[in-house]
Amino acid sequence: MADTKVTVAPVANPAALGLVAFGLTTVLLSLINAGVLPPGGEPVVIPLALAFGGLMQIFAGAFEFRLGNTFGMTAFLSYGAFWWWFALLLLLAGNHWIDISAAGPTVGVALLLWGVLTLYLWISTFRLPKVLFLIFLTLWVTFGLLGIGAIQHHPGLSHLGGWLGLVCGSLALYASFGIITNETFGRTVVPLGAKPFLS
Repeated sequence: MADTKVTVAPVANPAALGLVAFGLTTVLLSLINAGVLPPGGEPVVIPLALAFGGLMQIFAGAFEFRLGNTFGMTAFLSYGAFWWWFALLLLLAGNHWIDISAAGPTVGVALLLWGVLTLYLWISTFRLPKVLFLIFLTLWVTFGLLGIGAIQHHPGLSHLGGWLGLVCGSLALYASFGIITNETFGRTVVPLGAKPFLS
């Protein structure tokens, strides 16, 4: 019986899509939070958060599930849902379909809880490329600053969270750029810190 040769087709890396969707949307919102763009620009983020930041990360998370990547699945599906939550909150409250006037610190606490999720995901990045370690490090601190700023009505903390979010989003864009470029060229062109902190 002759040997049968099985050819396995290469699989695209969904992290490239998930990271650019997260990064681009995060950069735009962070520019508003940092005070670089006006607060009135928030409605511009809504369709971007739904169509790109949210939906494309959900697609990326579903593809990570097919690849058996628990970390990628959890991260992309969670942050995809975050952008849908954020956009729906603005839409529903802005159109008076829900009343959050008496919500008090609830939005700030919600941001802190997103920070808790990000903190425990960050622990796993000690075994992943260093660029992911930096993305999740800056993200959980960003959520912390934005959450405390919202609870205490402290615009300085919110602005600081915006600036750190800008760093986080830029790192995610860089990571997506690196994944795509390196896979296209078939070699490391853009360094991503592939060697993890813990092996």
